[in-house]
Amino acid sequence: MKYNETQPSKELAPFIHFYWELKGSELDRKWERVFPDGCAGIVMNLGDNCTTDNGSVLMEYGKTYIVGAMTSFKDSFIDVDTHLTGVCLKPATFTNFYNYASQNELTNETVEFEKSNSFNIDKIITNPTDYFNQFYSERLRSKHNHLQTVIHDIHAANGQMSIYELSKRNFTTVRQLERNFKKLIGLSPKEYSNIIRFQKALRLIKNSDHKKSLLDIAFECGYYDHSHLSNEIKRNTGLSPSLL
Repeated sequence: MKYNETQPSKELAPFIHFYWELKGSELDRKWERVFPDGCAGIVMNLGDNCTTDNGSVLMEYGKTYIVGAMTSFKDSFIDVDTHLTGVCLKPATFTNFYNYASQNELTNETVEFEKSNSFNIDKIITNPTDYFNQFYSERLRSKHNHLQTVIHDIHAANGQMSIYELSKRNFTTVRQLERNFKKLIGLSPKEYSNIIRFQKALRLIKNSDHKKSLLDIAFECGYYDHSHLSNEIKRNTGLSPSLL
């Protein structure tokens, strides 16, 4: 399997994490698992039909799909002739480009886009990065992210700040924060915070050269103990920490 990422233009960097492309190879016939990161994405299938969402969705050749924010892992089957390309949006930026339903209607879903929002397969094959930059520059409706400061606070605290403290720091109510997160991200502030905390723990587990125990990582990331951390890892990845 070949996978690569490219960065968006400077103008789009506040709204888009990266563009990506995945191609199967002769050695591939396997399920590939992705973990929740709090972001929505757009995918186009340039190859053979691809099964995703743990086997429940078939992405067809030439069609564009939106992938909502996830609350657990998702498996896709990568075959020899699999060829996917897409865009990883930053949290709460979907509405900067699209006029669409509230994001909580798309949570954990992969939904085919209508033609007016789909990518052009002929243009995308020639130069994906240039095409994506032009596509999203033309669609940029607003340069304001209503949740930017809240998201910054969550990341700065590695997901360990209480929702009450978040709302207080950002001069809003818990209820309003809940509504905005569901609408713009598809997750509650608590769910998003838990994902950011999980991602921090995941990085520590993967990058640790065994100097840190699971208990040390659990305490550093705000979990009660190693059992609490193990359960969160299993819920988000379907795997025990030792298999990561």
